[in-house]
Amino acid sequence: MMDLTLPPKVSDRAYARLAEINEDQTAPQALRIAVEGGGCSGFQYEIKLDAEPAPDDLVLEKDGQRVLVDSVSLPFLTNAVIDYTQELIGARFVIENPNATSSCGCGTSFSL
Repeated sequence: MMDLTLPPKVSDRAYARLAEINEDQTAPQALRIAVEGGGCSGFQYEIKLDAEPAPDDLVLEKDGQRVLVDSVSLPFLTNAVIDYTQELIGARFVIENPNATSSCGCGTSFSL
């Protein structure tokens, strides 16, 4: 049986928003996606800007924009999609994670 674990994908919208953020930066920032214990549902996403990748990071790159995922968080993000959404409640980076069995209303917490 083949192993179908795939790294997360980053949408064109997410890369485009990251490019907008970096327009005014003297040193372009990467978007770091991490999974940590805690939150309302057991795990929570941490999404922040970071200057440099760590040696064990997965680096996803397009048009000079980089998204970083650390090796500990990577298994939790198998086949996930990192996207950027603009809704009435606000604009934000979101993670569509097929591994999450439930999530909470905040959109940053999930369980497996």
